[in-house]
Amino acid sequence: MRTLVLGGIRSGKSAYAESLVASDGPVRYLATATAPQTGDPDWTSRITTHRERRPSGWVTVETTDPAAELRAHPGSPTLLDDLGGWLTGHLDSTGGWETEHLDLRPQFDDLCAAVSGVSGDLVLVSSEVGLGLVAPTPVGRRYQDLLGELNSAVAAVCDRVVLLVAGRVLEMSDNGAPTPHRAPDVVHASAVSPVEASPPQSSTATSGTDEQTVASNGHRIGAEPIVYGDEPAGAASVVPTFGPVTPPSREHADAARDRQTRLTKPAGSLGRLEEISVWAASCQRTDPPAPFTAPTVVVFAGDHGVARRGVSAYPPEVTAQMVANIVAGGAAVNVFAEQTGATVRVEDLGVDAETPEAVRRFKVRHSSGDLRTEDALSADETARAVTAGRDIADDLIDSGVDLLIAGDMGIGNTTPAAVLIGTITDNEPVVVVGRGTGIDDATWIRKTAAIRDGMRRARPHVGDPQRLLQTVAGADIAAMAGFLAQAAARATPVILDGVVVGAAALVADALAPGARDWWLAGHLSAEPAHRIALDRLDLTPVLELSMRLGEGSGALTALPIVQSAVAALSRMATFDGAGVSTAGVTAADATTASH
Repeated sequence: MRTLVLGGIRSGKSAYAESLVASDGPVRYLATATAPQTGDPDWTSRITTHRERRPSGWVTVETTDPAAELRAHPGSPTLLDDLGGWLTGHLDSTGGWETEHLDLRPQFDDLCAAVSGVSGDLVLVSSEVGLGLVAPTPVGRRYQDLLGELNSAVAAVCDRVVLLVAGRVLEMSDNGAPTPHRAPDVVHASAVSPVEASPPQSSTATSGTDEQTVASNGHRIGAEPIVYGDEPAGAASVVPTFGPVTPPSREHADAARDRQTRLTKPAGSLGRLEEISVWAASCQRTDPPAPFTAPTVVVFAGDHGVARRGVSAYPPEVTAQMVANIVAGGAAVNVFAEQTGATVRVEDLGVDAETPEAVRRFKVRHSSGDLRTEDALSADETARAVTAGRDIADDLIDSGVDLLIAGDMGIGNTTPAAVLIGTITDNEPVVVVGRGTGIDDATWIRKTAAIRDGMRRARPHVGDPQRLLQTVAGADIAAMAGFLAQAAARATPVILDGVVVGAAALVADALAPGARDWWLAGHLSAEPAHRIALDRLDLTPVLELSMRLGEGSGALTALPIVQSAVAALSRMATFDGAGVSTAGVTAADATTASH
């Protein structure tokens, strides 16, 4: 549990904070304030009072770098008192008091990342500057502004925020409005020993725990996952490794390019279709390539805890309803698949409802955690989700599927997708946020804030694919990453869909380096993060139609173009075969000529 205790001077915030971490074991007390070298009897007396009332078993660490201390002992019960002292020390040491437009966001982000990584109980203390008078001096106002910004950033990564006013404890709800503690604790600032307090239990499962919470529809979020196969629950804790990815055949790619120059058309006249046919030939390791006869789209479905925070135009219940619609054959993915001769398979990895047995064989859990404040998955759930994606790919490839398409279904899933893409590509939240299901401006603001909070928690894990998926992805996206990685390891081409699939692809390419060579980007989504993801993967989309539906719809729309490209390379006559003369036509002429 990470708790931020706010209050004014002499409000009793420190004594109350000390009561929250009282335990039988040792507590690390991170003290950020030190007695000034110039001497200040009153200040020295305050520090002495704080020291004397701490239990003898506590370990006091005077530090100017609390982030480093938190990272060094992430599992220890810790009290950090206080943020204002750390900020003051930083301004003193850097001469920041005289800097008019001081940007401490890197330092704030670093501290918040360290707070997010703590697995033990952590209580942070800070002064609430927003309720006092505006400071009469520029230096005072600068301090208030910076501490207010720091408090907001830390609150976003804490599970609980309380405000002490006149010794009384007010719980701060998610919408920012204070709600009185059921039995307000009166905390006297002069207390020498920690007061007894019984803070209410958080309604949200904390990071790194197995707590369960009940959603408004009655389903348990974070409930015991359904076990698939013969593997017992809890057996998997490490994401499976993927065999070395052998790249598509360069030899067959060269042969396909050579054949393109001998077909009865000016060289290059079919534009991008020629590149697609070369990709298909290199993936199939045949020249010319054969038509894809068993394309299959897998729709990975799952709910996300952040969706209950107003980041979508639709309620989370729509996910289960759309899964049923896909099963019944009434969704866009079904219509497009019928038109293109593809098979549709939907897999429930984390839908927050009971779905038909046929689609929940690989289900990991009901919904994911709220990525703003807690891990989306446990380590075990992450491993099981990636393993599920790998097994789904193996099942289809072993059955004869020769072209895979990844699709998605989940209300609010563009939020974790944007978090992943923004984190991996080092972009700001406002750059990667999109309109998703067609949200209005107020929802866009909430979504941007959620992406910001998720990215703050995800940044420390950018180099660890498993931890990144665990922190902010969800079972559906984690499974999709395993699916894409395994398809590449099994030398099976994939057409990617939109932004959610793009986010999974970025992680999959980290799990199985070189996997991207086996993928074709079906289209460019209207979501801004999708272009960023494709640029990082060095993939050029086949279509750009402003689509943002998901389900695999964009990839299926591109499938006929892929089939046409393959057909042209494999079935068109050559100049020699058709008896068509090329006399007098130079390479340059052939490139620019038209029929």
